[in-house]
Amino acid sequence: MKYLAYFENVRKGSRVVGILSDEKIEAVLADLAAEAVANTEYLLVENKKDLDRMDPEDPKYDRLKLTAERIEGIAADIINVSKLQSPLGKVLMEKTLPNGLELSKITVPLGVVSVIYESRPNVTFDVFSLCFKTGNACLLKGSSDAEYSNLAIIDLIHRVLQKHEIDTNVAQLLPAERAATGELMEAVDYVDIIIPRGSQGLINFVRDNSKVPVIETGAGIVHTYYDKEADLEKGKAIIVNAKTRRVSVCNALDCLVIHQDRLSDLPAIVEGMKAFNVEIFADAKAFSFINGHYPAELLQHASEEHFGIEFLSHKMSIKTVESFDEAVEHITEFSSKHSEAIVTENKETAELFLKLIDAAAVYVNTTTAYTDGAQFGLGAEIGISTQKLHARGPMALEELTSYKWLIIGNGQIRS
Repeated sequence: MKYLAYFENVRKGSRVVGILSDEKIEAVLADLAAEAVANTEYLLVENKKDLDRMDPEDPKYDRLKLTAERIEGIAADIINVSKLQSPLGKVLMEKTLPNGLELSKITVPLGVVSVIYESRPNVTFDVFSLCFKTGNACLLKGSSDAEYSNLAIIDLIHRVLQKHEIDTNVAQLLPAERAATGELMEAVDYVDIIIPRGSQGLINFVRDNSKVPVIETGAGIVHTYYDKEADLEKGKAIIVNAKTRRVSVCNALDCLVIHQDRLSDLPAIVEGMKAFNVEIFADAKAFSFINGHYPAELLQHASEEHFGIEFLSHKMSIKTVESFDEAVEHITEFSSKHSEAIVTENKETAELFLKLIDAAAVYVNTTTAYTDGAQFGLGAEIGISTQKLHARGPMALEELTSYKWLIIGNGQIRS
């Protein structure tokens, strides 16, 4: 294996980080946050090398871009993570058996956590801070799009680790070439879990080809259902925010589902989209109500290809439904089980939506933009899991742990 040394070294690093004290971990993360801000110019210069190679119209451009403000936000998230209570060593269960054996079930690190991700250099910081806080070593595999940015960030992380006399193998960045991904997915003796973050194509590829266990995260085909008993003022603010706050993230709105009895509200709902040049793909009924109230060059007739798609850009589809049941059916058919929302003043309808919609995060009368580890008070996230085994929703500290059984005896033997 060409990259065997990376795998061997990070496995060694997992034994180092797993026994660090909470005080040491907090000190390292505090220093990293300070160094990130202090080295803003360095990080932006390296990030610009990546940006210069990408078309600004590419939906990944915004994900790739670092700014001074974003670096300050990253640093704040690192500090938040550092101050959270460690999830390690929690006693989940304990009991004494009739034969005198003392059993306890405690939380432990996963070991070596590998994340494969596209474009987003902030993930390098996030993954390290979350893994370090939970006693895990991290093996990072960024894309070539963000190569200069990721190299600069891992250099900064290593400098901080060296300052604290900690083996830098606790955090390793694999080379950007695709061959490294192939070997990583075969590294069953060295890596405990792989988490792909990025496009549905990336996630599918890793899930279908990895021999290392995989947790799926990232892809978000997001709907908001505007019910026949929705409040217009609430709905306008929620829908515009969900679509336009930041279009390149996985919790951004892709499809507005609207009850046919409220189609007359559409001109008011989409009014706020004009300033953001949101291109709307509306079905026939919705189109007839918006036409003449929205810029013609931004209004298109929807086809089937506009539903069940994660746009990651200033684009949105609109689907008209005749009933609540039809809304649920449409969302169920096209959802990626990431984040879904309803706008309604009917409490019973809201409660039924919460029960019926199968997604990691289900909202009533608020924006899906809140699906985020930091917003949930988790400090940061390593990704949004859309599956049901081990973790679901924002993966933060607790989701980066497993457990083991400890059995204390006094000479007992089994008959």
